[in-house]
Amino acid sequence: MNKKVFVSGCYDMLHSGHVAFFEEAASYGDLYVGIGSDQTILELKGRKTVNNEHERLYMVKAVRYVKDAWINSGSGIMDFEKEVRELRPDIFFVNSDGYTSGKEAFCKELGIKLIVSKRVPGAGLPARSTTALRQECRIPYRVELCGGWLDQPDVNSLVPGPVIVMSIEPTVEFNDRSGLATSSRKKAVELWQTKIPQGDREELARQLFCVENPPGTVHISGSQDQLGILLPGVNKLNYDNGFWPVSMEHVTDDKMLNFISDHLYLIQLPQRKADYDVFAGTNINAVSAGKLADATERCWAAIQARDVKQWGKATTKAFEAQLEMFPAMLTPDMQSAVEQYRSMACGWKLTGCGGGGYLILISGTPISNAIRVTPCRSDWK
Repeated sequence: MNKKVFVSGCYDMLHSGHVAFFEEAASYGDLYVGIGSDQTILELKGRKTVNNEHERLYMVKAVRYVKDAWINSGSGIMDFEKEVRELRPDIFFVNSDGYTSGKEAFCKELGIKLIVSKRVPGAGLPARSTTALRQECRIPYRVELCGGWLDQPDVNSLVPGPVIVMSIEPTVEFNDRSGLATSSRKKAVELWQTKIPQGDREELARQLFCVENPPGTVHISGSQDQLGILLPGVNKLNYDNGFWPVSMEHVTDDKMLNFISDHLYLIQLPQRKADYDVFAGTNINAVSAGKLADATERCWAAIQARDVKQWGKATTKAFEAQLEMFPAMLTPDMQSAVEQYRSMACGWKLTGCGGGGYLILISGTPISNAIRVTPCRSDWK
């Protein structure tokens, strides 16, 4: 009897990369495909699919490598739980950007082998991804490397300090509410549709900040989000008693950006709920704010010195200072993932300030099954 192999995904805009993924998965046995519902994709990605769930199911079932397929009945990243428990597959096959510690724990519970795809395209065909095909939008995301919350006057009025951000190309379609400035990016797409227009990037960031934070906004989206998207390279934003930085340091040097991207790894975490209150238990104080500012300055110095160990150490210290003020940033689900990877890296933090959807790891050695990011360069268009 052939082994049962299960895969799960969106499979919108079906292309050769999807078929190659199915082909690779089917090499291990009979392939069963769980497809995310339209509602699940909307909740995870913050956008509607091009093809609705019935069209996607029809096309996936038509692929000769697929034995059977269905629409998953659950929601979120783990929308397939009910179907997998019923199917009892021998193998759960995933892409690296679909790997999560939650899936690994789920597989261990059920005695399922988890295999990560090698992403091998069909013979003579180029590598394909849905993100690459969605060329209509090239607006970047931003990753906050250190210092988050210091862009808020409640914190920087106690102690001035920096936030370090890096603009990253949309090579991965990151989940919504994932700490990578997805809400600011949505507003940028509403304003500019497909790409950032010509003009002064700082002024464009001011425009985006105002659009995202109209009069009456309760929780102001910090300007590190808009500046992080608009300014290429890695940027140190220095805050002192205000929402906008008093000064900025910009680095677009290839060696610096290559150093960062070579040692930065992202692991997908459970997505925080839409009504999650990151401000629960808040304890903003000058001592913790001072720790955060000091650690971020040391992080910047370590990056400039190309010192991975000190970069990682400073990043962890900064995140610990954040947790002293905002303990709800780290949920129990996220804590379990941190414990799994802590020993593999020089340092770690979560993306963003709102209980983000990705774990950032700084490591001198490769970390398997992790997502890699591509910095936006000074000549990025």
